Amino acid sequence: MIGVFDSGVGGLTVVRAILEQIPRYDIVYFGDTAHTPYGTKSPETVIGYTIKNIEFLLSQGAKVIVIACNTASSVATAEVLERFPVPIFEVISPAVESALHISRNFNFGVIGTRATVTSRIYEKKIIEKHPQAKVYSVACPLLVPLVEEGWLNKPETSMIVRKYLLPLKTRQIDTLILGCTHYPLLKKVIQRKMGKHVQLIDSSISVSGSVKAFLARNAKVDQQLGQNGSLMLFVSDVTDQFEKIATMTLKKDVTLKCVKL
Repeated sequence: MIGVFDSGVGGLTVVRAILEQIPRYDIVYFGDTAHTPYGTKSPETVIGYTIKNIEFLLSQGAKVIVIACNTASSVATAEVLERFPVPIFEVISPAVESALHISRNFNFGVIGTRATVTSRIYEKKIIEKHPQAKVYSVACPLLVPLVEEGWLNKPETSMIVRKYLLPLKTRQIDTLILGCTHYPLLKKVIQRKMGKHVQLIDSSISVSGSVKAFLARNAKVDQQLGQNGSLMLFVSDVTDQFEKIATMTLKKDVTLKCVKL
């Protein structure tokens, strides 16, 4: 079973990408809706949440973990890699690889939560691979709450996206990394505001590709995973809005189970 977690509904974009790329695998998802958003929390708090989330997924039978949260990926990856003896994937490195592969002039933009942007993790990883690259990052703290509220097509959301993206447009970037798995749910409005000449990097697609490649190379791990195409969804707080967005994102009816960690 592949275990996936996020602070809320955004990580379902990763589940969707996994279902599209390797649909036969069993998946268990945990959305920590009681504590969303993670991007406004301290690193210590996010690390604590991340450890509990992984422990829960392992208790449900997960043999591979995907941290479908950029904030948790940016501050907690080193800690959990030392703590847990299972393959763990974070969403940042695959997105960086995709961005470097697709960029024409290595002039990058990154949007994410305050915690992700403050960590400068994307800038560090890009410069490490390509020292001449330019990276401009913008924190977009209002976007996760807007997605969680289901305001995907509201004019207010469009106005806020435009305001956040304006500094990146003036930098004439050619590649924009969506540094939060909630943001693919706003991909249409982001693309419209940036223009067709800017390539968007969806970390959910990048990380699912990494999981697929890893399983193809590691038969021992692959054989430990259930391959019946089952999907279990857990949340720490059930909301009607989560169920609505989950159904829309996964394009199927969903059943949510509430657990308190």
